[in-house]
Amino acid sequence: MAHFLEVDMDLIVWRHADAVDGMPDMTRELTAKGLKQAAQMADWLNARLPKDARILVSPAKRAMQTAAALGRPLEITQKLAPGTDAMNVVLASGWPDAGGTVVVVGHQPSLGQVASLLMCGAEADLCIKKGGLWWLTNRVRQETQQIIVRAVMTPELA
Repeated sequence: MAHFLEVDMDLIVWRHADAVDGMPDMTRELTAKGLKQAAQMADWLNARLPKDARILVSPAKRAMQTAAALGRPLEITQKLAPGTDAMNVVLASGWPDAGGTVVVVGHQPSLGQVASLLMCGAEADLCIKKGGLWWLTNRVRQETQQIIVRAVMTPELA
């Protein structure tokens, strides 16, 4: 009988909060509403995240401002920049083998596509509300991989 390494991993895909319109895209900042959204979600997350959670962030200013609300060390990666695809996000996170908890702060449509890919095995354009998140868990039980939706949260509900 084969022995499987039972590695659990939590992946949280968190869309940046409300940002100003305009160009250049990479320097768009959060609005007052966006700063409030980021703070609400950060409070909700910090009450639930382990201390050693990794925070991976798009280099876009609005994503960095959103993630900064957590008050934790951030890893900025070009792999999460606007326009990236779902597979780049999955690979950057180390899913499902990295173990532990990884928070990815990025953009639509790639984050919604990641949620769809992991839950259904195919990319679809799921919409994640600005400032909202999906929390997915990968676990192996009795040699079967399981993907569990632990939470879907928006700033208004946090």
